[in-house]
Amino acid sequence: MKKYMFLAAAAVVALASCNNASPKMDEQPAAAAAGESTGNLKIAYVEVDSLMTQYEFCKEFTLVLQKKSTNARNTVNAKGQALQNAAANFQQKLQNNGFTSREQAESQQAAIQRQQQSLQELSARLENELASETNKYNEALRDSLQHFLAAYNKDKKYDLILTKQGDNILYAAKRFDITNDVINGLNKRYKSTLKNETKKEEKK
Repeated sequence: MKKYMFLAAAAVVALASCNNASPKMDEQPAAAAAGESTGNLKIAYVEVDSLMTQYEFCKEFTLVLQKKSTNARNTVNAKGQALQNAAANFQQKLQNNGFTSREQAESQQAAIQRQQQSLQELSARLENELASETNKYNEALRDSLQHFLAAYNKDKKYDLILTKQGDNILYAAKRFDITNDVINGLNKRYKSTLKNETKKEEKK
């Protein structure tokens, strides 16, 4: 499951400043401190780990993916156990001359092979479905970030906004950290989106 969440983190690589017209976002102390420039370059960074654990959209979708992953694993494990039992039963009958004819043994063996093929196809399908769902999440997360930063940066005017995860940035002064500002802004927009969707559902 974690490999899918790392895909989501990797989807947020580096977001440059945007010059499109957009609403002004509320300032926060962290963002003001991060506004210091290095020469002519104004930079900031966002902690990806904090974003993934504190942005409500990420938290909710993580639970959805975990549930789907668990259900898929349980389904495959149950069918795999059934296949093992069928194979063991076949082997026992074969050793004890439990088949009345060679044709009967071959028929049961063929049925087990079909069961095995079906399990492989099911496992591949569930894996593809989970990967597809994760890709949709990655796209939604990237879109959410880009739209928010376009609005956010209309006022802040950063030249470069980087993502910081693990040691991909060896050192960054804390004054350039706008993580909390971004998380708070994203959560505010996300809650507003949910309210609007609820109102639309109520009108139907």
